[in-house]
Amino acid sequence: MSTGAIIGIVVVLVVLAVIAVLLNKYLQRKRLQDRFGPEYDRAVQGNENRTAAERELVERQKKHAELELRELSPQSRESYGRHWTRIQEQFVDAPAGAVAEADVLVTDLMSERGYPTGSYEKQAELLSVEHSRTLEHYRSAHEISQRDQSGDATTEDLRNAMVHYRTLFQDLLGSTDDRAHDDRAHKA
Repeated sequence: MSTGAIIGIVVVLVVLAVIAVLLNKYLQRKRLQDRFGPEYDRAVQGNENRTAAERELVERQKKHAELELRELSPQSRESYGRHWTRIQEQFVDAPAGAVAEADVLVTDLMSERGYPTGSYEKQAELLSVEHSRTLEHYRSAHEISQRDQSGDATTEDLRNAMVHYRTLFQDLLGSTDDRAHDDRAHKA
């Protein structure tokens, strides 16, 4: 075999390797975008570059995989549902109190499911792995709750917070079997 043919083969192999690396990077990015939805864009905006954001999201997935998430029993699910209904009924007479209780109930639900409930930011990071589609609701509700604590939230703001909390609450209350099915659908 001539030197030119060997060089040609090496060049082709290098080009194929570069294409494989780029394709792998593209597929990983696509998987992260599908998995994290709007949270992917938020991570990219909050980091110095896309690669750093993607590393952060992969790290979130690793931390999430270490959690021992639990399915709720039917009795527990029903109890949470009743508690949520009571909180909504309280909203008419005490909107701020209802929002505060909704926050506590969502945090309790996270805890029972196996999510850590320390800092809000840590909660949001870990929720983003499985609940990215409803995470922005949690962020909005939390922001309104913070404003309410400083006296800057209107009744309409508090109503919106309840709607946001309810969206996340319903997602957390849902079956992990349903999410596993959704995950399989995303991979297909």
